[in-house]
Amino acid sequence: MLLLLVIAIFNSMVAGERPFIKSDARTGLLLIITTDLMLLIGLALWYFGPWGYHLIENAGGFGAAMKDPVVRFYGIEHLTGMLITVILIHIGKAQGRKKISDRKKHVRTMVFYLIALVIILATVPWPFRHLVGVGRGWY
Repeated sequence: MLLLLVIAIFNSMVAGERPFIKSDARTGLLLIITTDLMLLIGLALWYFGPWGYHLIENAGGFGAAMKDPVVRFYGIEHLTGMLITVILIHIGKAQGRKKISDRKKHVRTMVFYLIALVIILATVPWPFRHLVGVGRGWY
């Protein structure tokens, strides 16, 4: 998904005055498909896995989860960030279907996709995160 997102951003950045062609729409469609698939997998993991809903339950509910930075990150912030990302990617793809100039289509899709990429990078539990307990190993 990240690779498709970077490709879509790059295509929109270098497009210039080029028409919004079929390959731009196809890249957006593949991005939507992989994003929605990742959303379904992520929601299932959040609910059934140990790092989402069960973490909040074990912490004593949402009030207690908000006080613990690790529980808040895995149970709430990561989910919220990724949901916002999915919405932004869908909005970005919809910009390519609007009846506006091709240049505006490229610029708008690039902006929405770029904001989505920033949110993804901010809400992934990287191993080098400074918040104690949030960063896990690569594997």
